[in-house]
Amino acid sequence: MTNVSVVRIFTLSGIDETLNYRISIFSVTLLYYCVVLFLNISVIMIIISDENMLEPMYILLCSFCMNGLYGTTGFYPKFLLDLLSSSQEISYEGCFIQAFIIHSFLCCDLSILAVMAYDRYLAICRPLHYHSFMTKWRLSLLVCFSWLTPFCISSINIVLTSRLKLCSTYIHRLFCVNWMIVKLACPEADTFSNNVVTYTIIFMYVSHGLFIFWTYMHLIRTCVRSKDDKVKFMQTCVPHFTSLVTFLVVVLFDLMHMRFGSTDLPQSFQNFIHIELLLIPPVINPLIYGFKLTKIRNRILDLVYTENYFCIKFNL
Repeated sequence: MTNVSVVRIFTLSGIDETLNYRISIFSVTLLYYCVVLFLNISVIMIIISDENMLEPMYILLCSFCMNGLYGTTGFYPKFLLDLLSSSQEISYEGCFIQAFIIHSFLCCDLSILAVMAYDRYLAICRPLHYHSFMTKWRLSLLVCFSWLTPFCISSINIVLTSRLKLCSTYIHRLFCVNWMIVKLACPEADTFSNNVVTYTIIFMYVSHGLFIFWTYMHLIRTCVRSKDDKVKFMQTCVPHFTSLVTFLVVVLFDLMHMRFGSTDLPQSFQNFIHIELLLIPPVINPLIYGFKLTKIRNRILDLVYTENYFCIKFNL
């Protein structure tokens, strides 16, 4: 008979040492979350409202920002409530939902980066065939791939974890993560299926990374030959590369700490390592693309100039 956990409540112990400063942390976190929402929603609205931006690159960027909103919504509201609460607990179902959101958010980020790399490869290395390759139908399939694949594999991961019998309720983090829940399994629990799925997912997304590396090798080789391609590369590929490096650094840092990190480090430093992936990319990505992509930057400047004009005209 399948083991089913009798645990109904988890305790998030990562927040314990910060409770003395919880009002200050709450204020800073709330402000930061508002900035995340403002930046990502602004980029999404600018792209949606401008017909000139209904191109594959901007649609993928819109999807990228939507994923940033999705992932941060899985963490910040609960964290803000925990800061105002006397006990940092989360229900069994709520913990698995949060773990699913965080896991699928990270997988989706890398999937979208892979699709964006493919789009840039076609635009720069195969410009004459770009529109025949990147049709609306193929773009729709790629966007669906970048969202549905992470959702499916994250669902499988969560279902397998939910079948484990757990012998502890303490998660030493600020939020629920699938691997941390698996570590709570009783010694006799069979985690073989979880390990197989985990390594399969790692293989899949390492393949994504290798594909991105392959596209950049071709991009760089092509751009060396042409001045126009160099300009296009600097305008559209540098933001993508910056997003990719930021993502890989924060995720690898977190994974290394999760698997091999010392628990003797100060809790506040461990907390920072854990939330880097929800702290840095959701703000850096819309800022980089907003300032680097010409159409978005010009649209922002137009909106700023228009607002200033009305303020001066009506003495506001």
